[in-house]
Amino acid sequence: MAAHSLSPPLSRLLFTVKYVSLHSRCCAVHSKAHYSTVYNPNEKTFDKILIANRGEIACRVIKTCKKMGIQTVAVHSDVDSSAVHVKMADEAICVGPAPTNKSYLNMDAIMDAIRVTGAQAVHPGYGFLSENKEFAKRLAAEGVMFIGPDTHAIQAMGDKIESKLIAKAAKVNTIPGFDGVVKTAEDAVKIAQEIGYPVMIKASAGGGGKGMRIAWNDDETREGFRFSSQEAASSFGDDRLLIEKYIDNPRHIEIQVLADKHGNALWLNERECSIQRRNQKVVEEAPSTFLDPVTRRAMGEQAVQLAKAVQYSSAGTVEFLVDSKKNFYFLEMNTRLQVEHPITECITGLDLVEQMIRVAKGYQLQHKQEDIPINGWAIESRVYAEDPYKSFGLPSIGRLSQYQEPLNLSNVRVDSGIQEGSDISIYYDPMISKLVTYGATRNEALAKMEDALDNYVIRGVTHNIPLLREIITHPRFISGDISTNFLPEVYPDGFKGHQLEVDARRELLASAAALYIAAQLRSQKPYLCYRVSTIPVKCTHWELCVELGKGCHAMEVTKSGDVYNVEVDGGKVEVIGAFNLASPLLPLTINGSDRMLQCLSRDASGMIVLQYLGTVVAEGQEICVIEAMKMQNSLTAARQAKVKSVHCKPGETVGEGDLLVELQ
Repeated sequence: MAAHSLSPPLSRLLFTVKYVSLHSRCCAVHSKAHYSTVYNPNEKTFDKILIANRGEIACRVIKTCKKMGIQTVAVHSDVDSSAVHVKMADEAICVGPAPTNKSYLNMDAIMDAIRVTGAQAVHPGYGFLSENKEFAKRLAAEGVMFIGPDTHAIQAMGDKIESKLIAKAAKVNTIPGFDGVVKTAEDAVKIAQEIGYPVMIKASAGGGGKGMRIAWNDDETREGFRFSSQEAASSFGDDRLLIEKYIDNPRHIEIQVLADKHGNALWLNERECSIQRRNQKVVEEAPSTFLDPVTRRAMGEQAVQLAKAVQYSSAGTVEFLVDSKKNFYFLEMNTRLQVEHPITECITGLDLVEQMIRVAKGYQLQHKQEDIPINGWAIESRVYAEDPYKSFGLPSIGRLSQYQEPLNLSNVRVDSGIQEGSDISIYYDPMISKLVTYGATRNEALAKMEDALDNYVIRGVTHNIPLLREIITHPRFISGDISTNFLPEVYPDGFKGHQLEVDARRELLASAAALYIAAQLRSQKPYLCYRVSTIPVKCTHWELCVELGKGCHAMEVTKSGDVYNVEVDGGKVEVIGAFNLASPLLPLTINGSDRMLQCLSRDASGMIVLQYLGTVVAEGQEICVIEAMKMQNSLTAARQAKVKSVHCKPGETVGEGDLLVELQ
């Protein structure tokens, strides 16, 4: 191989490569998974609905209202004046500054917005005022319909102590525990000893994992009582606590219910919500791999019994804990539309927002229990602006400099309320979207989720797609062996990213080498294919030396058209790709299998940062240093390396095997 001269100045091409494991894919399309909004012009509902919420759920409600021919009113804080839900609505009213207590929780301002716009009904979405009985009372006092249950059901199910007593009376399975209010720390210890450790201490008026502690002994009970009561008081203005038996290693499975004002109620199957961090859901699916038809029916029937016991009318969710023997226990009832409702819509074909609007107007349910199907499988990943390497997700703020949802794929649904240029601020929940995939089988839905995560372009904020992709490709998740302890059990030291295996290592090196060569040829660098005499030649063969960790990997690359054949570590890898570096998505075919890389950034100096197969790798992973055409190039899987020393000068002729740059 002829020697080449290195033209000044010395430049570097940086590849930050991220990777994950791969699994077989199913390609069948399940055509019955979409929910259906059927607008009947003869069925009069409301002329105008105000949505007392923001973000993706406000957009979700507006979409159904438009299909039903209903005008919509958006409310917003001053920082949300250009938000997507504001642009989608027919009218928009500013209800205050950014802090939620001055805007989205400001009942006076929202009531004024209702009067000004003449809205006949209010859909509260979830969170904010959705389970606030005082808000529902104020609406009723002014003749405005609250699209949700009545105040009695909200109050009864919103109080964990009262709801547990009602559940017992309705013959719903409940967790053994103390039915009253725990008044002091010593009372808590006495009750815990009677129940038997471990116990769960939790706020009576709580939710979202706040005001909850697990205690395994007397000391932890005293400490848990103190912290839980303080947390409950600050979060809910109510420091009442209850204590019940802690179900170790349970599943969290919930039943969607739908009831009207005429005494009819249905259960719309279950949602598996066991993948959680800090008692907050991360990945959900419907149906559950764990339930058999007998258990499913028993849970559904008990959920309906509870709904009827409080004369519930609207969509609601009854949550259960399920142990390894399929014993199930009532946890709580959410008297609102649930975040994860899209997966139920996918497998039943029902538009739950439409059903809520119909029920609020007084119509009877259109379906019988025997009409409710389980068509296929649906999975939801909650995409957050979070750093998954810190406690499985600590919020990240910033502006979405680039944003592209994977809606080019079939059987993919994205519920979002943001767009390119949107800000993820400190004031609100950092959710970016709910990414939903569905198929005829669970394997098909999982494979589609892999594709969707790989094709999801998010720039400007740190996001949790690395964790989401790792979860859905983990053998335990694929086999259905999950519980609410999944994350701490699988990642006891925290999420560190995926570890390279032999085949993935070869693909990583081969793909990066092919892209490096393509980028250099595309940029027409004079030093790439010049002999010492500076006569241009066409290069089709390269010898590369790749340092990975403490090992050095020799490889040879030959190129023919868009095909790169790479020999590395005793194996051969074929990489096919056009490498359009102007696009954020770089589709490749590697050894006959489709893969997706993302170009995270590329600057004028030739610096390119890649995301490999949709996954980000934590700091501390392997670092590759690639030496191509006698030019040192960094290939990192975690962090950018520092230059330790440079062993060549601009214009200097170098030979094969010469050390040019050392990185550390």
